[in-house]
Amino acid sequence: MSLIMPCKTPDKLHEECAVFGIYGHKEAANLAYLGLYALQHRGQEGSGIAASDGEHFHVEKGMGLVADIYTKPVLKNLPGHMAIGHNRYSTAGGSHLKNVQPLTVNFAFGNLALAHNGNLINATMLRHELEAYGAIFQSTTDSEVIIHLIAHSRADSLLARIIDALGQVRGAFSVVVLTDTGVIAARDPYGLRPLCLGRLRESWMVASETCAFDLIGADFVRDIEPGELVVLDERGVTSLKPFTQVQPAMCIFEYVYFSRPDSKIFGGHTVYATRKALGRQLALESPVDADVVIPVPDSGVPAALGFSEGSGIPFDIGLIRNHYVGRTFIEPEQSIRHFGVKVKLNAVPEVLAGKRVVVVDDSLVRGTTSRKIVKMLRHAGAKEVHMRISSPPIVSPCFYGIDTPTKKELIASSHSLNEIRKYITADSLAYLSLQGMLNTAPGKPDHYCNACFTERYPIPFTKAEELQLGLF
Repeated sequence: MSLIMPCKTPDKLHEECAVFGIYGHKEAANLAYLGLYALQHRGQEGSGIAASDGEHFHVEKGMGLVADIYTKPVLKNLPGHMAIGHNRYSTAGGSHLKNVQPLTVNFAFGNLALAHNGNLINATMLRHELEAYGAIFQSTTDSEVIIHLIAHSRADSLLARIIDALGQVRGAFSVVVLTDTGVIAARDPYGLRPLCLGRLRESWMVASETCAFDLIGADFVRDIEPGELVVLDERGVTSLKPFTQVQPAMCIFEYVYFSRPDSKIFGGHTVYATRKALGRQLALESPVDADVVIPVPDSGVPAALGFSEGSGIPFDIGLIRNHYVGRTFIEPEQSIRHFGVKVKLNAVPEVLAGKRVVVVDDSLVRGTTSRKIVKMLRHAGAKEVHMRISSPPIVSPCFYGIDTPTKKELIASSHSLNEIRKYITADSLAYLSLQGMLNTAPGKPDHYCNACFTERYPIPFTKAEELQLGLF
């Protein structure tokens, strides 16, 4: 028998992290745990919580899922009225406990813990500079660069040092910092990653998505704005705008796939409603004669519902997902066709037999999973299979915190639409147009980052960064 270690879902991109912070609650760590539980979809590799009573820091970390790490005894080791937490999905640094955040230090300005969502495009260069000045790094994650920049800053207060440090990094960051006096949260000037502010009676909190607030009964107040820094402490909420303001470039893929459908992001717009609207626009742009519309579960469900509404073709569930698939499983000695996909998905012949089927997914990355799904649907009796994708072709890797394959692994970067259709063996294939996606998403079309579809990166790269990132 062979031990199968699935790669990070071959035909999906992955978000890298979730952050959560809370001030002013006697069960701060317990609420942080619940918030991280709601944000599990943003990272499943490891998780950590740092809590404080204003004098002592307490930290618990582990590899694996939130519910497995934070047992009652573990949470009892996290007393205090303020806490921050982090779920990790590695994009920078390896898969090791040392890279699980929050990262914690004690220095001249007291205790400090930091959790970061995003990637810094100048992290390697900053790290080399800091090491030349004697900095000793304990992890391989780019987030530790921020801590060393804080420690090396010559500003006269901790808040000023944090602002100084964040002003030197380039890339995507939504960060939460725990100090001896409160919680500090900041979002990069482009607003690439989401970050929102919530309230539960007298307690204030921040989280990557609003679904974290829903679970604990907190109210969503507003987004942390691009380039904004907020301090949560005994005075309540203090807002600052310390960074150079630029045109926002929020990650459009948060709407397409990353965020939970029940969350509100980027100005309080519901992800679910946006995904349905993308499906309706897809039906308008790429109609097809068919008998049934089915989603690739679970992420394709809202777009498939929208496609059904827009086309008038009935919606049904033709693929059933196994929600209990682990990261590792044993493949039987006797080969089973499409085993890797069948572990996660199974077709329903009663829905598919003799039908012209439209199968809707949110994205197509390498094409390997789509190819297996199409063949599975045909094996279940589908007469025709028409693939519809509710986002444009992905042609470029992301350098802002998304776990993206290399450019050569992205099928749309080197193959035409018809070549991809032939590869996945579909009767037809259509993507949502770039303009259709941008016009359908809430807000201004030019306030989104669409680099993975266009290679137009909103943060200009220096020549050294291009060389480091392999851009030429």
